[in-house]
Amino acid sequence: MPISSLLTDLLRDLNDPAVLWQAAVIAACVIVGWGLAHLLRRSWQEREERLTGHPVVKIVGVESFERVLAPVLVLTLLAVARYSLAGVMNTSLLRIAMPLASSLAIIRFAFYMLRRVFARHGRIGGALATFERVFALLVWLAVALYLLGAWPDIFHFLDTTTIPLGKNEASLAAILKAVVSVVILVMLSLWAGAALEDRLMNVQGVHLSLRAAVARVSRALLVVVSVLLSLTLVGIDLTVLSVFGGALGVGLGLGLQKIASNYVSGFVVLLERRLSMGDMIRVDKFDGRVAQINTRYTVLAALDGSETVVPNEMLIASAVQNFSLPSRRVRIATQLTVAYDTDIDKLLPALAEACVGIERVLADPAPGALVLRFGPDGFDLEVGMFIADPEAGSGGILSEANLRIWRVLQGQGVSLPYPTRDIRIVQPEVARTLGDLPRPQA
Repeated sequence: MPISSLLTDLLRDLNDPAVLWQAAVIAACVIVGWGLAHLLRRSWQEREERLTGHPVVKIVGVESFERVLAPVLVLTLLAVARYSLAGVMNTSLLRIAMPLASSLAIIRFAFYMLRRVFARHGRIGGALATFERVFALLVWLAVALYLLGAWPDIFHFLDTTTIPLGKNEASLAAILKAVVSVVILVMLSLWAGAALEDRLMNVQGVHLSLRAAVARVSRALLVVVSVLLSLTLVGIDLTVLSVFGGALGVGLGLGLQKIASNYVSGFVVLLERRLSMGDMIRVDKFDGRVAQINTRYTVLAALDGSETVVPNEMLIASAVQNFSLPSRRVRIATQLTVAYDTDIDKLLPALAEACVGIERVLADPAPGALVLRFGPDGFDLEVGMFIADPEAGSGGILSEANLRIWRVLQGQGVSLPYPTRDIRIVQPEVARTLGDLPRPQA
């Protein structure tokens, strides 16, 4: 039956009592499809509770994939019902319901893929939300054109309209097929890369940096293979990429060397395994916990809630202080100056004892106090202590330690000297002359 007569057949069948059976079948397919999707989600969740980190659950993403699985099951049930009832009654209503269910499945699957690949920490940005709305509008527009029977005319127009590309010509239909195939294969490769990264990052017994490096390389290889495969499917000769490769090499040598350096530095950082996600580091004037190690940059999460994006080249060319390797014990200290008439033998043990018992301060090694140097104003002292969780910061600990040290100083009557300056007039006659000068009026 021609597609253009689909709505006409539906309007004619509205007077047929069999259309009620079709409506009942469609309602039953929708209820059964959504019910099966919900049951499958619950069964997968229960299996995940029994087997933590099951690969099917990690790759599919049960919570979000249920929105894709439900319309797919409904579409499958509608197709089975249509072919089963084709010999008994006219199925024009089912024929309209199937493209509607197909469009919903396509939209849900596209949303799932986009959010799986591009959503950051489960949050979507404004650009991604806008693209999703535009994509949904295009899909519903395509369904409307399909129901109106306009597809054959559109395909004929696209196939007969050509665009010159160098010495050759390509039809709009061929260009559209090429773009769609590239986008679909690249999205599938990115989804597979994200799923593989989730699986690798949960593998125990392998260094975290090595897992991240393998995940990055695997994702890059999947994208390259998908692009080459899509170009081959649309009939593009891969030898033309040699010209593009030469241009890319010149671009890397001239303007993209910093970007290439950061990419290479990212893989070097991951493969050397001297820096892992979760480490507390300091590079240049930035410090924080390593939240992400991407191929081009590393994200440092500071203790004040801010994030710093550090190019990977800095981690190779600059000195990096790692507070998490090889031991998580880190020494923190506060310094002070006391007068020269202070009883140092009595004060030092009291200062060390005052820092014992502070929350997060380790008892072994115990806090200690020492004399750094003979300063211009008195003894320069340092009181140090060790903590085992540098990622939690040290500001609160030092504040508590300084308060306890101040109480000890007050209890022993120790004074904290401050610089004093004596002004001496070497030539009194010059001072008297200057004093006789008239002062400027306000």
